[in-house]
Order: sequence, then structure tokens, then C-alpha cells
Amino acid sequence: MPCLGRIRRALCTLLVLVSGSAGLARASATLLLEEPYGKLGFFTATGHAAVYLSGVCAQTPLVLRPCAAGELGAVISRYDGVGGYDWVAIPLIPYLYAVDQPDNIPLFVDPKMVSFLRDQYRRKHLEAVAPDRDNGETPSGNWYELVGSAYDRTVYAFEIETTSKQDRAFIEKYNSSPNRSYFHLTYRNCADFAKDVINFYYPKSLHRSIVADAGITTPKQMAKTMLKFSARHSQLQFSRFVIPQIPGSVTRSTPVHGVVESFLKSKKYIVPSAVVSPIFAGCVVAVYVGTGAGRFDPARQALVFNAQRDLEPPLGAEDRRSYQSELNHLIENQLGADPASESSGARLEKWRHLLRNAAPDLDAQGRPVMRIPMGEEVVSVGVSSSNILGSGAPVPFTQELLEARLHAELRRGSPPKVSESDVTRDWNLLQQAMNGSDVQVAAQSRRPQQSGPQSRSERAGNQP
Repeated sequence: MPCLGRIRRALCTLLVLVSGSAGLARASATLLLEEPYGKLGFFTATGHAAVYLSGVCAQTPLVLRPCAAGELGAVISRYDGVGGYDWVAIPLIPYLYAVDQPDNIPLFVDPKMVSFLRDQYRRKHLEAVAPDRDNGETPSGNWYELVGSAYDRTVYAFEIETTSKQDRAFIEKYNSSPNRSYFHLTYRNCADFAKDVINFYYPKSLHRSIVADAGITTPKQMAKTMLKFSARHSQLQFSRFVIPQIPGSVTRSTPVHGVVESFLKSKKYIVPSAVVSPIFAGCVVAVYVGTGAGRFDPARQALVFNAQRDLEPPLGAEDRRSYQSELNHLIENQLGADPASESSGARLEKWRHLLRNAAPDLDAQGRPVMRIPMGEEVVSVGVSSSNILGSGAPVPFTQELLEARLHAELRRGSPPKVSESDVTRDWNLLQQAMNGSDVQVAAQSRRPQQSGPQSRSERAGNQP
């Protein structure tokens, strides 16, 4: 049994190296399948599609160029009502998190922080496509969709290798072609744009479904056809990964559907249809079953993306339970040491209440903070990994933020929310925030030689 842990660890490492190798390739094209959020109507259930090109960078949001060494590339997407342009290119990290540096990504967000970070980025980089109103205020429109996507929804990524020659041809074509919007929901939508980009690199690789989506190009269909294309071209490096939605009080996104699937799973559409025309409803069910729309799982065999590290396997169920149990012990020890302390649920709700009364801001280094009023004073609480321990905030505030993040990361459900490295980092931050407290001393007495709970592979390797 002692070798079992080493075998599992080696297999996990091999999985990352093989599956993540495309992510480390010199050039690649990645289809981004983004979950829907909000309740604005029937077609929102289909989500959004964009393309991330690792070898193509944004000289401006409207001009492309080859990436220099160390640059991460850009996400190119189509949204309706963004300055009248057909496409806009945004660097990867701002597109996902509305900040310039990975270290400044918030650990926990509320809607006010999301809006603030988006507007800060717009004022610095997007005035050309989303200028201020005449009175200097933030403009309306869909420009906000261009930055901070991972605050609103989970994103699934399907990456295939490309070449620098293909990138140069793409840059030349898109820089020289008219960039004016002719958006149409049914035949020139975001998924149509993503299809055209991927098909530029690999002609006829993606196509719409006449049956499953009534001829409308959908993000889910693009992902399905890209998987089929990669299976037929095994010589091309391919990987799939999940970009988790950032924990916070922002409403969680929902599973992505195709057109027929959306109709079938929406009671406000299928129930009246079944009453008026059972035959029509039966046809819808037959199409759904026949096309296998419900069998596609975008999270299947997906690694977890982290802006500061390589792709990693998701945290396993057993490891999640171990961390959750340890977090519960940590909180119980605090309750025992301080009878006046609130329960875990009450502490989480208290933190959310504090956020409702707080104002987002940036510290002197441009990192996000929350200014929380406490009587006649205002307390500044850092909310990113780079400033959460150095903002001088009271320990309970920092502790409650990190507990809220860990609770969100360890919550059961699909898609994958976190890798083990993410949880280990956040656990260590929580331990440091509680440095010197009786709670930490008690926790460390159970784990004298490690900073967090044992992973499954470690437990297996320690068996006699």
C-alpha cells in the first residue's frame, strides 16, 4: 500500500502534463462555452461563445497583433450593441476577471465590486468602444460583457493547437476586414462568430445543427462539434478545462442548453405546448432524445484553470469532504474558545451584510479592497490574495472572507469549482490570518507537519 500514493500522484501528474500540454503550446485556439446567467428570456439558456487565441494579442480592442514572449493572448468575441463593432479583443485575464494582474483577482465578490472593477478597466482601456456619457458617468450597453466574465458564470474551454502561421493569417484577415456589427440572434450571433474563427483555422470543423437547434448556431453545438473534430484529428494537441465562477454573492450561472433542450426544460414553454398540441410536445421530446442533447457534459474529464498556475485536476470528492470537515473543526474550535462567536452560517451571512454596506475601491497599489463603515470609521479590507493579509483589516473581517470563499469552493455540485492547489492556498491564507490565535494552535496540534488536510494521494501513501 505505501506505493499506492506514489502511483496515484504520478498518474495525476501525467494527466496534467498530457491534458494540459495544449495549454502550454506555443499557439492554440480555445472555444469558450460560457454558462447562461440571469432570467432575461428563452435564448439566455444557450449561454455565450467566444474564442481565446493564445498567440494573438490585442494592440487595441479593435486591432490585433502577434503576441510577444510571455503574453497570454486575447479573447475575441461578438456582442450586440458594443460601439457598433462586430468583434472586440480583450486580453485573457481582464476578459475573465476585469483586472490586469492575476494577483489582483478578488477571492470573493459582490455585484458592487464586479461593477466597480469593470468600470475601472473600461476607463483605462475601453474608452474607444464604450466611452463615458456626456456627464462622465458609466455608459449603458453590453460593454460590461467584455470584462469579468468569470464573475457571472462558469466557462468551459476546448483548446486545440494552432501554428504561428495560422495566427498571422488570422491577424491579417481580421485587421483588414470591416469591423461593423450586423448582429442577428438567429444567424449572426456569438456562436456564429466563434464558429467562423475556429473554421478559419480548421475549415468545416464546426457546424450548426438543423435538428437539435432548429438551424440556429448555439454555443453548446459548437463545443460538441469541436470535440468530434478533435477526436478525428488525434495528431493535434487538445485539452479541455473549466474556468470556475468566482465565489461571491453574485447569482450562480446555470447549465447551458441547446434550442430544443431549452424549450423542453422550460416549463413556461413546454407545459402550454403539451396542453395545446401533445403531438408537437412529443416531437420535441423525440428530437431531444434522438440527438443526445442531454448526454453532453462540458465538464467531463476537464481540468481546472488557474490564472497563476498550470491546469490541474479538480479537487476530488474525498478530498473535498476532508477539507470541509477540517474547516468545520476549525470553526467549532473557535466557537468553543469564544462562546460569543456566531455559527458558520451566521458568520457567512454577517460577511454578506458587511459587503452590502461596503464600497469597492483600490488600494495604493491598484489592488481591490472593500471600504467597510464601522461607526465613525471606515475599515479597508483587501479582497485579493496579494493584499488580504496586508491591508491592516481586523482579523475577523479577513477570516470571514476566507471562510466564505472556502465554503463556496467546497460546496458539492457540478461543474468543478476548484483544484486542490486553490484550496491549499486559501487554507494557508486563513491560517495566516488567524496567526497566533487559539484556534490555529488547536488546528495545528492535529496536523503538526502540514498546512492543510491530507489529500487522497497523501492519505494512501501514508497507509501502513
